[in-house]
Amino acid sequence: MAALSFDNIVKRYGVGPKANQVIHGINAEIEAGEFIVIVGPSGCGKSTLLRMVAGLEEISGGTMRLGDKVINDLEPSERDMAMVFQNYALYPHMSVYDNMAYGLRIAKVSEADIRTRVDEAARMLELQPYLQRKPRELSGGQRQRVAMGRAIVRQPKVFLFDEPLSNLDAKLRAQTRLEIQKLHQRLRITSLFVTHDQVEAMTLAQRMIVMNAGRVEQIGTPEQVYNTPASTFVASFIGSPPMNLLRHAPSATVGHITGIRPEHLDITPGQGWALQVEACELLGAERLVYCRWANATGDALHDSLIVRCDEATPAPAVGSLLHATPRSDKLHRFDAASGLRII
Repeated sequence: MAALSFDNIVKRYGVGPKANQVIHGINAEIEAGEFIVIVGPSGCGKSTLLRMVAGLEEISGGTMRLGDKVINDLEPSERDMAMVFQNYALYPHMSVYDNMAYGLRIAKVSEADIRTRVDEAARMLELQPYLQRKPRELSGGQRQRVAMGRAIVRQPKVFLFDEPLSNLDAKLRAQTRLEIQKLHQRLRITSLFVTHDQVEAMTLAQRMIVMNAGRVEQIGTPEQVYNTPASTFVASFIGSPPMNLLRHAPSATVGHITGIRPEHLDITPGQGWALQVEACELLGAERLVYCRWANATGDALHDSLIVRCDEATPAPAVGSLLHATPRSDKLHRFDAASGLRII
């Protein structure tokens, strides 16, 4: 494993004044053995950044280091990294064993060493019963484990995951997330994991790089990003449901946006903020109440917001007036012009 460093990394397509810049000066220091999740909406540049790390995209500006070595101009095969793709990229005519062994054979590793590495990875990923099967005989989750096994046997310095769970159903995604967590705890290999799913980011990351439009919005642990978002973008992107961002709350001041998480609004009958109920959702152990700001006569105005409460709370009728009080120590302030955090 090795540390990875980004120093003002830039990506442009084309040259001259008509060049399209898609990555705008990324700076980050990733420690050896750290599991980093790069998260952001589609088109924000996260996969492009990962492909630059892998050597599949040229770096237009800045310096990228693996340990003490500058890797800007190294070929992918010279970077000692292994990549797990969204679509598995398995050879359909080969068995599971041969898929996992293929890269080692190309590298002229002895068959005895190949057998040892493949068997170890298969035990780790519970693939021993499937080693002689073809990919078409496997489930989606098993194919993804084969793709991870193929990366593991190479014993790289860095693992790169490009949205590897997006083709799996919800149950398999949860199971595979757990497998990836256990895998990292065993191997402690520096890992970059790209996803647009903030639930994946929150559950997998030791630290997160939140990207937006080719720029880094915030780097921090899941707790730091959730509890102290650096901008309105991070506040609205991280969290399910997202943070309420209000321009018309009584606690707001001119030029500021007030933020409050749905779980930090307490229902307080007859006092607090007056909200008109628009819809309710029961999600097992919790209930989400969708509201809109109401004026003194109860007419719905301005900001929409969500109140999260437990399932024991009776569902208010649609159109009724609900009163809720924000926890004062959980209020956030953002600059209305820049969207950046104030407190």
